Amino acid sequence: MRFASPVFLALLLIPLYLGWRHWRLRHRPPAERLAFPLLRLVRAAGVTSRSRWYRLPAALSLLGVVLLITALSRPQVPGDADPTRVRSRNIMLILDVSSSMKATDFQPGNRLAVARDVLRQFIKGRQGDLMGLIVFSSRAFVQAPLTTDIDVLDRLVEQVEIGMLPDGTAIGTAMALGLSQLKTLPAKASVVVLITDGANNTGEPTPRQAAEAAKALGIRIHTIGVSSPDTGSIALNGVWSLRTLSGRLSTRDEAALKDVAARTGGQYYKATDPDMLRQVMAEIDPIERIEVEISETRRYHELFPWLVSTGLSLLLLEMLLRVTWLRRLP
Repeated sequence: MRFASPVFLALLLIPLYLGWRHWRLRHRPPAERLAFPLLRLVRAAGVTSRSRWYRLPAALSLLGVVLLITALSRPQVPGDADPTRVRSRNIMLILDVSSSMKATDFQPGNRLAVARDVLRQFIKGRQGDLMGLIVFSSRAFVQAPLTTDIDVLDRLVEQVEIGMLPDGTAIGTAMALGLSQLKTLPAKASVVVLITDGANNTGEPTPRQAAEAAKALGIRIHTIGVSSPDTGSIALNGVWSLRTLSGRLSTRDEAALKDVAARTGGQYYKATDPDMLRQVMAEIDPIERIEVEISETRRYHELFPWLVSTGLSLLLLEMLLRVTWLRRLP
């Protein structure tokens, strides 16, 4: 039960005070009275059945007032839950910010800059979805908790930079953190999208262990490997860069990402240039727009009429008793 206007419940202090005051003064004689000490015959006559109910009118009036005040607060009880079909999804984005993401094989900028721009485009097209962002290197943390505010999420994605965390690639740790954000939400409507260019080399649990946890929860994980077939170039500063093979996804690295996706019912994608990364996110978008049926209570039954009718009936009964069966002489 809920109250639509709970502020009126404060008025209940009035009848409670009146009831307490009446109880305190129940045996106190009135301030002005006539005493007839010689009329012992009246006291010896005993108590009639009618006199035992002389407090009933006061009790009825107090109870009637309590019900009327409670009616003002509009108590409501939930009705039947209505099935509703929605297209909203719970999406946790996981982005690699390790040093290898500095590679400039994705132009313009580097891998992280391109991935960041693609994610921002993806976010802007997911109106109504619950989305969050986790960034990771040797550690992982929640850059943006799950939210439907795409403007706030867009700004937080824009702030992601390499060097936010010590270097490394803790894929399993990031996946476990993402699952912890989704585990209390409907599994059928939840998904993790992982973007990385390397292999897990630190942290706990391992990607396979995290994938098994996702499988147990019923949450899919889509993995995206970003790496060009050519040697990667990692920018050292504004002038110099270093040509290296360390930023390239090996066959073993791809196999690990494919294994994670396969175990959870997701898909593995390989993006070798910015256009392909955009195409991958475009492919994921319709997959994760499956309608989900949820039960939502939208109707509430008002108890106001019952309380008002009962309260007024009690007050009317109190008035009738005072002028008929329980009438009192002045």
